[in-house]
Amino acid sequence: MNKKNRLFIISGPSGAGEDSVISGLKKCLNIEKIITTTTRKIRPDETRGKEYYFISKQEFKKSIANDEFFEYAEEDNAQFYGVKNRAIKKALNCDKIGIWKIDYKGVITAKKLIPQIIAILILPPSLEILGQRLLKRGETKEFIKQRMNYAKGWLKNKNIFDYRIINRENRLAETVKEVKKIILQNIK
Repeated sequence: MNKKNRLFIISGPSGAGEDSVISGLKKCLNIEKIITTTTRKIRPDETRGKEYYFISKQEFKKSIANDEFFEYAEEDNAQFYGVKNRAIKKALNCDKIGIWKIDYKGVITAKKLIPQIIAILILPPSLEILGQRLLKRGETKEFIKQRMNYAKGWLKNKNIFDYRIINRENRLAETVKEVKKIILQNIK
């Protein structure tokens, strides 16, 4: 079995619901979530090593110099995000389905490195609803403005994705079911 065909990307702008979809998938599939390393500050509702590995910019740059990253990027918020080689190897060498949450820039890189990887884009019904979701999370107006501008990058690059799913309001279970179906159809 080619384990690379058991690796899937879930991507979408902040507030689209990718984390909620991944949480839903954990309840119905045997998955290995690939943990991203970042330089951004940890949020109050996050746990180190669960959502992200949090390190300093200096540590991140040292890891870049040591060629430890499979892919990385500096995002619009001037923070670095990347997945280390060891995280990809761990997902490829286990019997679980690998789920990798990255932004559209990471998808572009991942598709070059692993052409057969399946990328699933999670989108809100509209940019207006995306803004409302971010506001409900208690984000600042400046953060929402940044995220809304960055969300346009997913829309401009939507053709790099193999599948596009709309995560409608109060219909998360349907979104998870659609993503699960896509995964099960593509496992090789």
